[in-house]
Amino acid sequence: MSRPFQLAVCAEMLWPEKPIAWRAARLTERGLGVGLWNWPDHDLDQLEKTGAHFTIMNGYLQGRLSDAEGAEMLLASARETAEVGLRLGVDRLNLHGTGLGDGGIPIPQHGAFSPGMALRARDTLHRICDLGEELGVTFTLENLNPLDHPGCPFGSTADVLSLVAAVNRPELRINLDLYHTQIGEGDLLRWCEACLPWIGEIQVADNPGRCEPGTGEINYPGIARGLLDLGYSGPIGMEAFAKEASDVAIDAFVEAFTL
Repeated sequence: MSRPFQLAVCAEMLWPEKPIAWRAARLTERGLGVGLWNWPDHDLDQLEKTGAHFTIMNGYLQGRLSDAEGAEMLLASARETAEVGLRLGVDRLNLHGTGLGDGGIPIPQHGAFSPGMALRARDTLHRICDLGEELGVTFTLENLNPLDHPGCPFGSTADVLSLVAAVNRPELRINLDLYHTQIGEGDLLRWCEACLPWIGEIQVADNPGRCEPGTGEINYPGIARGLLDLGYSGPIGMEAFAKEASDVAIDAFVEAFTL
C-alpha cells in the first residue's frame, strides 16, 4: 500500500476547539499538508512556527471577476494576499467568481449572466496570471455548487473549466472540488478527466453532510483508483467536517486515498 497523491487537510474545519496553529502542527505531525481559509483570521507568526506545509489558502479577501470595479478590488486584494502566501510558503492561492460572505453566500448574487461577463472574467484572470508571474505564485479557480452558493457567477465545474482552459496559463489552475461537482453535476471521474490538464488541486468531502470519505454517497476509493488510472498524482485536500472525531475523519481520508 502506498500514498500516490499529495494529501492535505483543511485545518479550519477540524478540531474547532483548538487554536489554528495547534491544528496545523497536528496535521504536520501526521505527515499531511495544511489548507487555510482567510489569513486575517490567524496569527501568522504562530503559523510560521509550526513548520507546516501550507498547500492552499484563499487568494483574495474581496473582489469580482466580471466588472471593472470588482476586478480592481480583486487584483489589489490578491496582491496583498499573495505576499502573505509567500511568507507562509503557500503552494496555491484560491479564487472564486465573486466574494463569499457569511455562510458562503456570494457577494453579490447573480440571477442571470449579462453579455460579455465571461469575456471580462477571462481578461481579469489574465491580469491575475500577470500578478502570479510577477510574484512567482499560482492561483486556482474553484468550482462551487448552486445549493450552498446560490447565484455565484462562474461557479459550476463547466464554467471554471471553460475559463481556466481559455486563459491556459501556468499561473492559473483549477481547484476541482468534488463535493461541489457531485451536487452540481455528478459524473465525477469524467469531470476529472476533462479538467486534468489544468488541475492544480482536487478537494474532497462526502455528500450529503460535507464530512469525511465514507460518510455519504461518493465512492472515494473508486475515485482514487480512477485518478491513478488517469495519471493524476498531484494534491488532494480534504475540505470536510468530522462526522464524529477529527482524527477519525483524517484516518478515513488517508485510507480512501491509499492504494
